[in-house]
Parts: sequence; structure tokens; C-alpha cells
Amino acid sequence: MEGLGNIIVCLKVVPKPEEVKFNPETKTVDRSKATNEINPPDKNALEEALRLKEKYGGRVIVVSMGPPFWEPYLKLAVAMGADDAVLVSDRALAGSDTLPTTLTLARAIQKIGGYSVILCGEESSDGSTGQVPQGVAEWLGVPHVTFVSKIIEIRDGKALIQRTIKGGHEILEVPLPFVAAIELGANTPRFPDFRRKRWAEREFKPKVWSIADLGLAPEEVGFKGSATEVVGLEEIKPPERLKKVITGPPERIAEELAKAILEEL
Repeated sequence: MEGLGNIIVCLKVVPKPEEVKFNPETKTVDRSKATNEINPPDKNALEEALRLKEKYGGRVIVVSMGPPFWEPYLKLAVAMGADDAVLVSDRALAGSDTLPTTLTLARAIQKIGGYSVILCGEESSDGSTGQVPQGVAEWLGVPHVTFVSKIIEIRDGKALIQRTIKGGHEILEVPLPFVAAIELGANTPRFPDFRRKRWAEREFKPKVWSIADLGLAPEEVGFKGSATEVVGLEEIKPPERLKKVITGPPERIAEELAKAILEEL
């Protein structure tokens, strides 16, 4: 095993939040008319992985679970510097909550093997559960660290990791292998290499695995394998502003303003 071995990055493709709609019948996210992008914290995770590779060696492998149209985004990750990419794509995965999602990702990571570091974004901009890094770690039986702002050093089979806490940060020592949830904005993701981007678009083919390739049964994933269910949707409208205009001398304005405040309390 060279250097750190395999540095795994869990990557998700998400719709831009302002373009997302919900289907009231299926109670799922409607992405059909939304512009997609790599989940921003996952880009930070990829950048952290590439920096580890430059410092300690190893191979950066991106793992994703989603439909076939995600392939161009995996090619973009390769253009940024990842060595390989795996897409787990299967119709049976539709409707998966974080339980079967993390199980699927963990099985894919196990199939890859030889990993020392697994990096995820802290949360996805569409689901925002923040549960995937911890779930993957639990399925693999390895330690995990949340709100990671920097992996300071890796030496003697251990990593020094800086994580954000209220009012500052703390430094933790974690044995390898481990899962780290990288904070949004923890670093500045690099631009893709344009020559490598052209090569990736023309020639690179990510590995595509089904649930059968991972030894998973249909009842373990999708709606059947999920522990949660969306039973209803409700639109919460923001409160309307009072929009009351008070004019007159300062004394009258102060008196009327005080009355308006008391009425609202």
C-alpha cells in the first residue's frame, strides 16, 4: 500500500436550493427542472483529500450513490485531481433515507478496500440531515469526527484533526482509518485542470455498481429499507410585517411606537 492507501471521498450531486420543488403526491424532492452541482461541502472534502494525497501519497477515490446522469460530476471530480470514481446506481435505491444510503456507501467503500481516510461534506444542501458521515462510520466500525476544519497531520497511524466548537476549536487525535465530516468553507477547492478535464470528459469512465454488486437486497434499500417516511408537507409562510407608518412630532412618534410594540407583545 502506497502512502495512505485509498483516501475515499463521499460525494453527492444536489440541486441548487432555490430551484428545488417538492412533489406533494410522492412527498419527494422534484429535481427535474433544477440545475445540479456537486454538494459544496463535498467539494471541500475533495480538496482536503487532494491535499492529503500531495502530502502523504495514496489514491483519492470518489464514491457516490445516485442516478446515471451524475457521471459528468464524477468526471469533474477526477478533473480536479481524484484518481478514480465509483457510482452506485440502481433503481432500487430510489427513496432511500440516510440509513440505506450510509449502508450502501459503506458497502461500496468496503468493496474498494485499502482505505485509511474517508472524507464527507458535513451535510448536503438538499437533505441537510448531517447524518451520512456518522452513519458510514458506524457501518464500517471506525471512529468519526464532525465539524472538521483541518486535518493537521497524519503520523504513526494517527491523525491530528482540528474541529470547530462553540467559541473556538479543539484538536483531536484519531487512529486510522477514520471518517471526517469536513465543514463548508474549510478550504478553497481548486479549479479543474483543463487538460485533465478534457481527458476525463472524453475517456474516463467511472465504475458503476448495482446493489447486487454490493451484496445488498432490494428490501435493504429504497423506501423498504428506510427507517423514516415523509407523511406530509406543509408550507410555512413568513410572518407579515406590520407596515405601519407613524408621523408627527418626536413625542407623538415615540408614544405611538410604544403603543404599537405593546400591542404586538
